[in-house]
Amino acid sequence: MHNPMTYAREAWRMARVLRDPHRLPDIIDLARVLAPPMAMRRMVERLMRHPDTAQALVDRPRVGRLHLPELRALPEDTLGRVFADHLTANGLDPDALPSRQAHTDEEYVRAHLLESHDVWHVLTGFGTDVAGELGLQAFALAQVGSPFALGILTGGLANTLLYAFSEREARMRALTRGWVLGHRARPLFGVPWRRYWASPLEEVRARLGVDLASVDTLLPPEAHATQPEGAHALLSC
Repeated sequence: MHNPMTYAREAWRMARVLRDPHRLPDIIDLARVLAPPMAMRRMVERLMRHPDTAQALVDRPRVGRLHLPELRALPEDTLGRVFADHLTANGLDPDALPSRQAHTDEEYVRAHLLESHDVWHVLTGFGTDVAGELGLQAFALAQVGSPFALGILTGGLANTLLYAFSEREARMRALTRGWVLGHRARPLFGVPWRRYWASPLEEVRARLGVDLASVDTLLPPEAHATQPEGAHALLSC
């Protein structure tokens, strides 16, 4: 059971993330609060109701160790090449990303969502600014019913209200886009991404029903965004 000091530390961590959404270590640590064991059990039960994701819980494919030179050597426009370019452009070192054990279904769900986060960025076309991260969390909420995603969305909207109101249109557009895209796409959870590194990105999107163009036609045109009042973020699953 948590003691009062633990609750106080978690509340302080939430407050820091609310004010400054780019605190990646704090965000990852908040997963224990926003997605406790009972919530993870419900996620597993939901995933077991779909044949593809249920099989993923049996096979447990992992992204594994990434070798950027090999991915960069792939042809342009392949999933692996675009993914490597995404990591480089955002200053992300694969060796520095946390790796988690997966002895239980719940542990596998956490581990796979964390290590697939930036692959989902590439597939959905969302950037790593706050708007893009909120869009991706809306996508994750639609796909797997993640309470962590809902918690991040709640914090992101509060941050918009309190610190970045001028970004409201861009963030709400991204959130709406992610929600619709997540419902229309096939499940991305449990996809064995390593099999598709050499496949053209558009081919992988088509296979998984990630139809960006059809969803974008449903949304109003993007407004010219003003300089955000809060920091940009990397909100990781």
